[in-house]
Amino acid sequence: RRDAMRAVAATTSGRPPAPAPRARVGSGCRASSGRSHPGSARGALTGRGRRADRPSRSLMISSCERSPSSAGGARSRSRSGTVARALSTETNSSMSGSLANARDPAFAPLRYEIVQGALVRWSAEQPEGPHPPTAVLIHGILGSRRNLLSFAKRLAQAFPSWQFVLVDLRCHGQTASMPSPPGGQHSVTSAARDVLGTLNALKIYPHSLIGHSFGGKVAMSMVHQFGKRLPRPVQVWVLDTVPGDVWCEAGDHPRDTIEHCRTIAMPVPTRKFLVDSLVGAGFTLEGAQWMTTNLTPCSSDSFPDAPDGALTWTFDLPGIVQMYKSYEETDLWPMLETPPDGLEVDFVRAERSAFVWADADVARMTDTGARVHFLRDASHWVHIDNPEGLLEILAPSFGAMDRTQQPARKFA
Repeated sequence: RRDAMRAVAATTSGRPPAPAPRARVGSGCRASSGRSHPGSARGALTGRGRRADRPSRSLMISSCERSPSSAGGARSRSRSGTVARALSTETNSSMSGSLANARDPAFAPLRYEIVQGALVRWSAEQPEGPHPPTAVLIHGILGSRRNLLSFAKRLAQAFPSWQFVLVDLRCHGQTASMPSPPGGQHSVTSAARDVLGTLNALKIYPHSLIGHSFGGKVAMSMVHQFGKRLPRPVQVWVLDTVPGDVWCEAGDHPRDTIEHCRTIAMPVPTRKFLVDSLVGAGFTLEGAQWMTTNLTPCSSDSFPDAPDGALTWTFDLPGIVQMYKSYEETDLWPMLETPPDGLEVDFVRAERSAFVWADADVARMTDTGARVHFLRDASHWVHIDNPEGLLEILAPSFGAMDRTQQPARKFA
């Protein structure tokens, strides 16, 4: 089994495979408007409403080398040759009131990032013209959008007329540290509503939703909230999770990981301290090392007496406790068994899945018309263990709408 930290590094570094068409990457961050963002499922999927205003300034992805920025947004080139572009970010405090509304991308409910294929010309700064086909990638519990960034770049290189939106779910990643993060009940349903609200703020209307683990249920809930009929076909990909009860046969159970993390007083002095704590409690070394990616230097405001180099969680742990409880309890079989018109659902089951795929559940999925794909040589982290195999499974649904590909399947 490959070392988990090597896998995490491959996921977060953004190293694309070579050679391939170059992709553009944008990073989006939201400043607090002090308003609620319930999101609109219908607006997010139909494309109704005015175009978004232009954000006030741009940031670059940390893995890219800075180059002179233009008025339309900053650009950079990474060592691998991938072009990066920041599409929207935090607004500054002097921003005019005319921009301070939910239709501005800077006021999306979640922190987000956009990876664009080389043929995409649309941007949040210049949203005129038709939108490119868009997929939304949604990470799992205790993760962040960085977990899926490397795979999003692979997709953009393979299908250069597509763009890919990645989000940090509520209580996770950069969303957890926003001045006014999403409030209310922390659940699968509210997480789905946040993603819909972010898409609505960006005026991006996805053709495909790709959710890993917890994110798979979020993707299904997004469709479920919309209603009985979609305005146009939508493809949902659910990566290594099931619509109903989720439970593990072996390995590091997320519930146990979360409960143990609640016993660790923050801040911790080093990443090794966290690894030793988790391994000492019986968790795998790989899982413990991966959890260190959720640590960040603590601020003097939050921990005034903390020693230099002390670390704390990037996520909102009490909120994650609520979210995982909701994940276990949320039943999305009704959505699958009475799907809205225009929906296609595919499941990807990992060969070494952490979850139990009962034969009765698999048969129930296929009876609804959903397809279940078996991904060999992969654990629960399908996009890390076998990204090429996963890309091969997903490819027909993207090739059908990519201008550079021979259509494999007609969606609309």
